[in-house]
Amino acid sequence: RNLDRPLRDAMTSKNLVTAPMGTTLDEAEAILGKHRIEKLPVVDNDGTLRGLITVKDIHKRREFPNSNKDQHGRLRVAAAIGAANYRDRARALVDAGVDVLVVDTAHGHSEGVLEATSVVREMFPDVQLVAGNIATREGARALVERGVDAVKVGVGPGSICTTRVVTGVGVPQLTAIFDAVEGAGDVPVIADGGIKYSGDIVKALAAGASSVMMGSMLAGTEESPGESLLLEGRRFKMIRGMGSLAAMQDGSADRYFQEGEMSAKKLVPEGIEGRVPYKGPVSDVLFQMVGGLRSGMGYVGCSDIEQLRTEAEFVRITAAGLRESHPHDVTITREAPNYSL
Repeated sequence: RNLDRPLRDAMTSKNLVTAPMGTTLDEAEAILGKHRIEKLPVVDNDGTLRGLITVKDIHKRREFPNSNKDQHGRLRVAAAIGAANYRDRARALVDAGVDVLVVDTAHGHSEGVLEATSVVREMFPDVQLVAGNIATREGARALVERGVDAVKVGVGPGSICTTRVVTGVGVPQLTAIFDAVEGAGDVPVIADGGIKYSGDIVKALAAGASSVMMGSMLAGTEESPGESLLLEGRRFKMIRGMGSLAAMQDGSADRYFQEGEMSAKKLVPEGIEGRVPYKGPVSDVLFQMVGGLRSGMGYVGCSDIEQLRTEAEFVRITAAGLRESHPHDVTITREAPNYSL
C-alpha cells in the first residue's frame, strides 16, 4: 500500500451515486438496492463529503433494533473516572464524545467523591452523570444533591468482592436498594452486584432499582475479556475483582483510595481472582436473564418494569424457605442453562 498516494487518485470520481444530507436509512437502502452498490456517500449542496452509509449499517439496524444509539446513529458510550485526576480525565472523555460519565469508587459517600461529583457536574452540565457506589439512604441523597442523573448502589455484594469481610462495612444488597431508592427520590438507582440468578434481577427491580449491573454473570461468556483455560476437560474464564491485587496494580487502586502504591505488600485488597465456567455467547445468557425477568413479571401481574418497581410486594422468608426455593432431594444430572449451584 502506498500511504503517500493522494486521495483523489484512489477515490471514485465518475458515475458516483450519492445521497443528500438528511437521507434516512430506509431511503439509503432503496438507493443501494437500486444501483447494486454497498456504500453510499452523503454530500452537502456543495458536493462536499459529509458521511457514508453502508450496507453493514442497514444490516446492523435490522439485527440490533434495540441498540442504544444517539441522534447520529452511534452506540452510546459511558466511561468511568475516579476521585483522582478527575478533571483532566473527564475533559478528555467528553472531548472524545462520551455520552455518560461515571464517578466510580468503592465509597461514593465520601468527601472526595462528593466534591468530584459536584465539580464534574459543574464542568459538564449537559453530560449525563452517574456516581457511586453507596449503600445508604443518606449516601443516595448526598449524590442527588450534587446533581447526578443516576446513583449506583452496592458495597460488597459482588461474587469476587471481599469488602465486607475485610473492612466490616456493607449493607445487604436488597436492603441497600430499598434505602437508596428512598433517598434518591425520582433519580434512577442502579443495582450494582449481587445478581446470581435471573430472579435476583426481578427482586432488585421490584425493590425500586431502575437497572442492574452484572459482573460474574457475564464473566464466563465468549465476549468477556478474561483469559480462557482448560481444566479437567472443562473450559473456564478468569475473573478478578476491581479490588483484587492484580487489578489494583493495573490501575484500579484509586477506586479504593490507595493510588500511588504499587507494592503488593503495601496494598490492602478488597477482592479476589478466580475462574467461572465458560457460558458461550453473551446473547445466550441474556436470553435466559430476560426470559426469567419476563416470567417473574408475569407471576406478579406486572406489564412493564415501572409497574414492577412500584407495585410489587415482598414476603419475608426463612432460611428453610430459601432452601426449599432451590432444587432439593435430587441429584442434578443435567445442568439447566439458567441455574447452577
